[in-house]
Amino acid sequence: MEQSAAVKRDISEVRKVVLNQVSAIHSAGPVLEPGNWAKHDPFLLMMEDKFQKGSFDIHPHRGMETVTYVISGQIEHYDTHSGEGGVLGPGDVQWMTAGSGVEHNEVPSEGMTAHSLQLWVNLPKVHKMTTPRYQNLKSGDMPVRQEAGAAIKVFSGSSKGVAGPIRNYVPVTMVEMTIEPGYTVTQDLPGSYNGFIYVLEGDGTFGNNKAAASKGQVLWLGEGGSGESEVDITAGGKLRVLLYAGEPVREPVVARGPFVMNTEREITVAFSEYRQGTFLK
Repeated sequence: MEQSAAVKRDISEVRKVVLNQVSAIHSAGPVLEPGNWAKHDPFLLMMEDKFQKGSFDIHPHRGMETVTYVISGQIEHYDTHSGEGGVLGPGDVQWMTAGSGVEHNEVPSEGMTAHSLQLWVNLPKVHKMTTPRYQNLKSGDMPVRQEAGAAIKVFSGSSKGVAGPIRNYVPVTMVEMTIEPGYTVTQDLPGSYNGFIYVLEGDGTFGNNKAAASKGQVLWLGEGGSGESEVDITAGGKLRVLLYAGEPVREPVVARGPFVMNTEREITVAFSEYRQGTFLK
């Protein structure tokens, strides 16, 4: 039987990310705004932050994962689950599964301003209370798909057969593409995945409808059908982008502050346990 051709995805939305001043040492803006649970599923939100030491204090999470990408600067992190810390530099990623509960902090190194993207990924009910874990991914250690005029670094999922190292509870593709002017990269994705592209540097055209975008803009992927799909990306000037796509969880989302659960009752329990000091298992 002849295999059907992959659906070429359009870009359904292009938006400029605007950072607002939160304090003298912190500016932030939403790449994905919270509350659009069905549209963004399995993603909950993404924030772009420029911040210095003192912007955040130690804080808890439960029921979700955070994926932190360092654009520039250096971030030191610490968590109470493992009692360990580490340092992330430009291009590095930390994939933290909060699961049943962690307390952690992310602090720019002394005297530095860190520029980062943090994505929240929902966890399905069966894994909401899983044991927390950290997966730290150094940029230079990631597998790379090389082709004429382009390099595609694979953190999670795969790109034309090159697989990333991340262990996922929810199937997620995360790749960083560097594309020379005039070249085109095609990324394969299951048609069921929701996804988006963030432009780190340069400009280009995206999707089957050749939507134009440049540095600091986010593009939402159009529908991919029920089989396989592809996204075409062509560089105008030298282009560097991050592409994220994942399988929807399709479960109720109740989010309050740092906790993301399925019901109001579960949120109430999380806050109660945190106040009573029984939050960390």
